[in-house]
Amino acid sequence: QVQLVDSGGGLVQAGGSLRLSCAASGRTFSSYHMGWFRRTPGKDRDFVAAISRSGGDTTYADSVKGRFTISRDNARNTVYLQMNSLKPEDTAVYYCAAARKYYSTNANDYNYWGQGTQVTVSS
Repeated sequence: QVQLVDSGGGLVQAGGSLRLSCAASGRTFSSYHMGWFRRTPGKDRDFVAAISRSGGDTTYADSVKGRFTISRDNARNTVYLQMNSLKPEDTAVYYCAAARKYYSTNANDYNYWGQGTQVTVSS
């Protein structure tokens, strides 16, 4: 089992940057594929980015490709989401998630979730 703690959210102007972090407990972090999702009011969680266990593979939603970068540091049990050129439509609660089995863009394949961190982008 793994516990995830999201941090790094905040208020930023359009065009600005933020870096989200997700710290994981336990000694098996490197055995999990990791992902970032986001949710806006009244909507389901949308996929943002995923990274494989070793970090060798990454996948992005089309809406963030070229602006966001997912990375992980297995020695520090941490996954990051660097967000650049932020837009008002990026405003959401962002969640990191861990998947035991599948490298996936589907939220249903993720077993553990962080508590979420609010990102607000003003125009």
